[in-house]
Amino acid sequence: MDATDILTKLALTLGAGWCAGINLYATIAVLGLMHRYITGFQLPGEMSVLASDWVLWPALVLYVIEFIADKVPAVDSVWDSIHTFIRVPAGAVLAAMALGDVPLEVQVCAALVGGTLAFGSHATKSTLRVAAHSTGTSPVLSPVISVVEDVAVVGTVALIAAHPVISIALVCVMLILSYFLIRAFWRLARKAVRAMTRLFRKPEEDPVLATVN
Repeated sequence: MDATDILTKLALTLGAGWCAGINLYATIAVLGLMHRYITGFQLPGEMSVLASDWVLWPALVLYVIEFIADKVPAVDSVWDSIHTFIRVPAGAVLAAMALGDVPLEVQVCAALVGGTLAFGSHATKSTLRVAAHSTGTSPVLSPVISVVEDVAVVGTVALIAAHPVISIALVCVMLILSYFLIRAFWRLARKAVRAMTRLFRKPEEDPVLATVN
């Protein structure tokens, strides 16, 4: 196994895990199509099953359904909630399969990494959607975010074949950005909850208001 093969498998492990947490069906569909139609790119080992008609066509149909569901804020929230229990384990499975024929302990380690990445990207996606739904521009902003997510997934997966190093770097950058995004969002959420609590608190329960009165 040469250095290029190692980098490609590493990029596939990280990229598949991360992208599965954002849009699982797009990830599977793009990987399957790449295996079929891009010369020189082959999915390792059992992962080649993604190019099978039994996997590829259902993934494409489900992607179309998700593409539509993502554009409707109310439906999007329900869809994301359900897929919390689908994207994370699927990301773990894809990451484990991406290494091909390796010892079981290495596959388990890859599954843990892939599942963690899928959870991180799914959490980021959900955080962005909650933030978008809380604004008055949700009917416009949510579809825009959805399209950006789809482009990010397709672009990241496509880079695995062309530039695996760039793909790995991109996943690392997105992981760092996700950390700061989620951290900032939850800080704002905590401040909002505290403000609402103080707003509805009785004057005698608030030392500051009680002193003023």
